[in-house]
Amino acid sequence: MTTRRTRPAPRPPEGTPPRAELARQARHVLADAVRIARWAAVERGADIAPRTGPEGAPAQERAAAALDLTPGQIRAGWDRARLAGLVELHGDTARPGWRLHAWDRDDSAVLRGWVALFDAWSLVHPAPEGVAPSAVAEVVEAVPQVLSLLQLSQGPVLVPALLDLLGQRVEELREERCEVPATEPAPEAADAPAGPAGPAGPAGPAVDGLPALLDWALEGLAAVGALTLDPGTDERHATLTPLGNWAVWVKLEQICVAAQSPAGNIEQSAEDMLRGCARLTPGPARDEYRAWLAARTLSSAVSELLAVARGEDALLRGLAFEALRVVGAPAEAEVRATVAEPSLRPYALLWLAEYEGADPDDAQEVLTREESTWLWVDTAAAVADHGESELLVRHLDSAVQGTVPALLDEVRAVGHPRTVQVLVALAAAHPDPALAKAVRRAAFQVHTGGA
Repeated sequence: MTTRRTRPAPRPPEGTPPRAELARQARHVLADAVRIARWAAVERGADIAPRTGPEGAPAQERAAAALDLTPGQIRAGWDRARLAGLVELHGDTARPGWRLHAWDRDDSAVLRGWVALFDAWSLVHPAPEGVAPSAVAEVVEAVPQVLSLLQLSQGPVLVPALLDLLGQRVEELREERCEVPATEPAPEAADAPAGPAGPAGPAGPAVDGLPALLDWALEGLAAVGALTLDPGTDERHATLTPLGNWAVWVKLEQICVAAQSPAGNIEQSAEDMLRGCARLTPGPARDEYRAWLAARTLSSAVSELLAVARGEDALLRGLAFEALRVVGAPAEAEVRATVAEPSLRPYALLWLAEYEGADPDDAQEVLTREESTWLWVDTAAAVADHGESELLVRHLDSAVQGTVPALLDEVRAVGHPRTVQVLVALAAAHPDPALAKAVRRAAFQVHTGGA
């Protein structure tokens, strides 16, 4: 933590425009998305999601007429507005996001919105047809390596060179997973002639379809303003824009900070990373989360964090949702899906309430009494496992029930799997003999199934 506080603020690479200029460029990239988001904000309840059903078509037509854009531009701009956090969907109602309110006056909000779009580049354009989803996922995971080469080159890079690097990275990813090469070609490649290079060569199954996937990736990154594609005189080449160069530098800097930090969690699994952050204060912990996320694809990182949250350690469950708060909009769909899981429901509801703009101090109001009690027990389990006895005693004050007997009645009824252990630990820690006796009696009743 001391190292973090005294480390001088890193300077962006020489030639990087000032933040005000970067924000101006980001506003230009998202200009249509902002116009569409503002139109939807005025037309309360307008849902112009890019779907083909009759529900979305009238709003899309009205938006196209009002903004002098084609229906295709409306759909694309709506996608960008959602990915950049300019609009939020609550059921069938579109609401302006906080970034939209701050768009004209807050350069940091603009840059964060553009970076959210940059992180979601693979959602901007559909992947090529006939390509296995696993191959698409491999390319998405390997693209940061391509971006690093573009950033280090400080100029145009020929597409064939990027293809070579992408192929090498995909092979490395497969080796890291200890995948056994397929003995027969994939269905979509069954009719393709085998090349002389074998499995590791340009025509082998390890990189089959890779040129089309690289084109898709470069076009997606160009569509969000991260790079430009030039046909060139001899070979096509790609060049990072100032925005793209700055964004890649920010990601690399986050990785370097994590590598130099006392925790050094960047190469750890989600569970080990969260354990390493358990004793950090909130600010340094968020820095670790950001650096860990920067080194991974967001979809895989969110899935890994939720897998940890489903485990038995209540402390890691809470920390996993803190890390998901750093992820923000890209995690919304998966977090929303966990509302149906009893062990994650209170955490997910609080996350969604804060994501939708509720003050963290008021977010507890979205929980029912039973959900608040369940969360109280879960937090007490985390304190009992990892904290000090005094913290467990003080945790009594955070219960929504006004009295200890009422708390014990509702704790017994809520059915948390750690109820007995929590009550036993609380009885052992509490200095009041009468209260400790009542808590022990409640623990025994839960253990034996009594009322």
